[in-house]
Amino acid sequence: MNTASTASQNIRETAKDAREGVREVRKAAAESSGDIESDLQTLRDDLRRLAEQVADIVAGTGNAAWRRAKASMEDAVSEAEDKGREAVDAVREVSDNFVEAIDESIKTRPYTTLAIVAGLAFLFGATWRR
Repeated sequence: MNTASTASQNIRETAKDAREGVREVRKAAAESSGDIESDLQTLRDDLRRLAEQVADIVAGTGNAAWRRAKASMEDAVSEAEDKGREAVDAVREVSDNFVEAIDESIKTRPYTTLAIVAGLAFLFGATWRR
């Protein structure tokens, strides 16, 4: 019975470690989505500055050309914002799916999950040593 108790305790600890790893993955995904949003804001600011510089240059050549350039820039900014939102949503969806898959795997195949986690830990450890 002592061996079974020890194995059971090891499985619980491994499952706990796996859940903590999933939380860290989720946290990293959330942090990277913030980085993406920050990068998008920087891109918007750069595009606005570029539009202002183009406006100064185009001011001497006519308002019609400026209106076309401005409309084009607004479309580009809008498209970049949409793509950024899609990327953030995709990162969140992937992290949610990953967490659900891990939880399901722990419930249905605890030994297999333990073996996979041990293998991944070995790979990460070997990679980081280099």
